[in-house]
Formats: sequence, structure tokens, C-alpha cells
Amino acid sequence: MSFQKENEDKPKLAKNETIKEASNLLRGTIAEGLLDESTGALTSDDTQLTKFHGIYQQDDRDIRRERRKAKLEPAYSFMTRVRLPGGVCTPQQWLDMDAFCTDYANGTLKLTTRQAFQLHGIIKKNLKLTIRKINDSLMDTVAACGDVNRNVLCNPNPYQSILHAEALEIARAISDHLTPATRAYHEIWLEDENGEKQKITEAPEPEFEPIYGKTYLPRKLKTAVALPPCNDVDIFASDLGFVAVIEDDKIVGYTVTVGGGMGMSHGQVKTFPRLADALGFCTPDKVTDVAEKIVTTQRDYGDRTDRKHARLKYTIEDRGLEWFRGEVESRLGYSLDEPRPFKFDHNGDRYGWVDDENGNSHLTLFIQNGCVVDTDDFPIRTGLREIAKVHDGDFRLTANQNLIIANVSSAKRTEINNLLLKYKIDECYDQSGLRLNSMACVALPTCGLALAESQRYLPDLIEELEAVLEELGLEKEPITIRMTGCPNGCARPYIAEIAFVGRAPGKYNIYLGGGFTGDRLNKLYKAAVKQEEILGIFRPIFERYARERTEGERFGDFVIRAGYVAETRLGREFHDDFKED
Repeated sequence: MSFQKENEDKPKLAKNETIKEASNLLRGTIAEGLLDESTGALTSDDTQLTKFHGIYQQDDRDIRRERRKAKLEPAYSFMTRVRLPGGVCTPQQWLDMDAFCTDYANGTLKLTTRQAFQLHGIIKKNLKLTIRKINDSLMDTVAACGDVNRNVLCNPNPYQSILHAEALEIARAISDHLTPATRAYHEIWLEDENGEKQKITEAPEPEFEPIYGKTYLPRKLKTAVALPPCNDVDIFASDLGFVAVIEDDKIVGYTVTVGGGMGMSHGQVKTFPRLADALGFCTPDKVTDVAEKIVTTQRDYGDRTDRKHARLKYTIEDRGLEWFRGEVESRLGYSLDEPRPFKFDHNGDRYGWVDDENGNSHLTLFIQNGCVVDTDDFPIRTGLREIAKVHDGDFRLTANQNLIIANVSSAKRTEINNLLLKYKIDECYDQSGLRLNSMACVALPTCGLALAESQRYLPDLIEELEAVLEELGLEKEPITIRMTGCPNGCARPYIAEIAFVGRAPGKYNIYLGGGFTGDRLNKLYKAAVKQEEILGIFRPIFERYARERTEGERFGDFVIRAGYVAETRLGREFHDDFKED
């Protein structure tokens, strides 16, 4: 076969693969682009590379048309995601993030669904300074986005503080081990005018990627560590998971899960969300080795021709779990033990004060959609700032976009309680069960993928639904409800009992029937529903639920039993059984 014919027979790689190949280990021309004052943007190739550095280029879509008419370029800015393995930070780091939010961003500190911070609205000339300030605070943005292992989740479990410490150590070890080795991040963002690196980041780093290779992974990889009985990290939605197996109040090892993922595309049935499978069991000392070999298997066998088919879930779906386990074990040089059973009883947060066995207290606060911002009625950002000034424990971001003021000493509890009262935070979790179990992605106006509103609309929709639930005596019933502005699934909508996924401006697909513990997919119930139609659709469903449910029956279970949707656990069956009225 001729060389030309051989090349013709090879499938064409996705464009991102050639960008990574030519990037010189994620450098591209980012450094030069930051110096270009003629535009507020970076080049299209560099915007793909900056994701690996924790940065997304965005623009304000609310004013696009206005700026276009004025012959101005879009109002470009950058979202920076601060990686925080396990979601734990010190009070000083909280104060630093609060300050960066004022000095460089748009005034809202965003807590994400993956226990990270996000700063929105950073203009290009402030981008390098912002990242250096974050670095000064002993945090970073490297690998918070991009085709690598992202921020590692860990169940915060304030009522299991000793076990949490062990699990958090594992999460941090995974994060450290799977962090890209390239020096590009340090060179671009952390060198000062004299070319001297800041001491806190200085380390001998190889100029190659021992785990990822020069083209990294085909797509992102999300990892989580869970501590039963709480599944607040939604382990089944992650590419890679480690579920703690607890015996005699000790973690003896982890059941390894693989192949979860939420993203899909409207109208493309070959794309679907998928729940993770249990792969095997390993002891704590082998976790990073197992994680690495799973990553390298996906590196070598993941689809690099079609980014919509490039996640680990499709590799496993196509090749089979047994094949995948065999390949991982061949790289490990030993066999995994059989998965050990585990059981979850919820995937939400437990609000209010909890005391632990060490004599410390922990307070979980409800932060609607993870937006820490002051309003006239609810000055939560100021209140948390004042609490951070006196707090001697830590803060924990939850995977449900909420916040735990953790390890409050007995000496500080009264003082913190007084600040909670002063800034009207003390009753922030006195909300309906629906609202307390809600999540939304950012969507408009900054996300370029958004087809509809999410973060700005969900609170108002919940208020409408709450009125019906209160009328029916269901206002305190915990029901998981999630909304995203597009089908990519950042707020993990496809395992919620109720989900709204943006289809077009003012229109949503409605999904019902996810598992309350995050262990079952939901199913499309109505497509392209207008906002004004939603309340009318849900009133009769809620009325039946109030009238016909059995004792303790969850809403997601009821809609399946009542025949609204079919039970769905396999991703390949996600699109089955739907018939438009």
C-alpha cells in the first residue's frame, strides 16, 4: 500500500488533536497573545489551549447585537476556574478569592458543581496578574479545564471528619499525580519580568508528559471520591470514581467505578449520558496507580476523531467493561479484586449545624446555584468575608454548589453565630425541599454553548413550582431539580428527578425519573417546552404525587411507577421509548 493510500485510510483526527500536537506542550502562542492590545481576545487555537490552564474565553451575549451594530468586537472576558481538590480551602484563601472577585472579576464568587471556584469577567490585561495572585494564595488553575483529569471531587462529610481526612488525602494524591507535567503553565503565567519563577511553584519538571503524552487525553476526565452513605459527589456521573469501603470505622479500600458521564447532543442518539460501572476494588496504597493506568488506557484507546464520542464512557460502551478491566490490569501488572458493595441514601447536602467526635462543629449553608454575591436582602458575600476573618477551621465547597463552614471550634461558634445573624445568613437553608435540592449551570450571558437561560431562570421557576407544592402540602419534600442551558450536562441534569435542558431561547426539554441517590438516569418526558407551559405540565403530576404516592416514595420513583417515563439505567437506552404528543 502506498504512503498516500495509507494516509487516506486513516480516520481524520479532530481539530483539537492537531492543535495539541502543535502546541509545544500547551504553550501555543498564548504568551504572545496576552501582549496583543489590539483585541480583548486570544486566537481560536489558543482559546482551546488556555482551557488546560483553567481559562475559558467568553463574551457578554446580552450585548452582542448592540456591539455588532456599533462595529465593535464582542465584549470579551475570561472565566478562570480555580482548582481545589476535595473543595477544601483555608479562611485566608477564601478571603483572597473574595478579594480577587472584587479586584479583577465581576463581583460574584462562583462555587461550581465540581467543588472549584470560578471568577467571571476578567479582562485580558488582568488575566496573568489574577493567576499569579491565585498562585500566591497556594492555589492554581492548571488542569481545571481541558483534555486532562479535572478537579478531583471528595465528599465533605462533616459528620465523618476522621474518614473525610483520609478520603481528602486520597483525592489530593490523585490530583497531584495526574496534574500535567509541562512547564508551560509556570512559564506563561508565573514568571516575573526578570524571568524568575516564584519560589512556591518551583520544581524540577520534565519537558515531556509521562502520563498524558503530547496530545493529552481525547477529552476531559472527571474523578470523584465518595464516602457512603452520601453520594453528594454523584459518583455515577464521573468518568472515574473511588467509593470508600468502610469497616470498623476505617477505610480499607475503594471500589473503583468507571465510565460515567453526562454530556450528549440534541437530536444525536449516538450521544447519551451514562452511569459508571463498578470495575474492581483496590487498597488505598494502589489508588494513584489504578487511576494512572485507567487514564493511560483512555489516552491510548479513546476516540480522537470525534469529540462527541471521545469520553471514557464511549470507550467502555464500545469495547466492554471486561475488555477495559483486562487492559487496565495488564498495565498494572496485577489483578483488581472484585468490587465490594456500597449503598447510598441521598446525593444532597445536610444543612445546618453538625457536631463531630473531635468537639468541632460544621455548618452547611445553602448557596443558590453557587453564587456568592451580596443583595440588599441577603449580604452573604460580606457575611462570609467577616466570618473568614475570625474562623480558625476551614471552608468546604460541596459538589451541590453549597458551602460548609467546617471545623468551627467551640471558642469561635458563638462569634460566628452572631455574624450569621448580623448578615441574615442564619436561615439561608430555611427553604423548600425543591430549592434545597436544586442546581443550575451558568449558561447565559457568558457561556458560548448555552441555548437557553439556566442560572438566571431556575430560581424564578422554582418559586412558581413551590406555590403548587405548598398548596399540596409537599413544600418540604426533597426533590432533586436541575437545569442546564445546553445538553452538555454541567449541572448533572440526567440523574435528577426533574431536569430542564435548554433547547432554544425560552424552551426546554423536560426529563423525569432520575434516582434520588443519583443511581438512575432520567428520561425525556416533553421536548421543547415553552417556559410559560411548564407550570401547567407539572401541576397535575404533583397533584397525583400528593394523592397517590406510597409512604416514603421518592418523586423520581413515583413518575416511573405512574407511567410518566420508563425506568432507565443504561445510557444506550436513554433515548428509547420517547414519543412526542
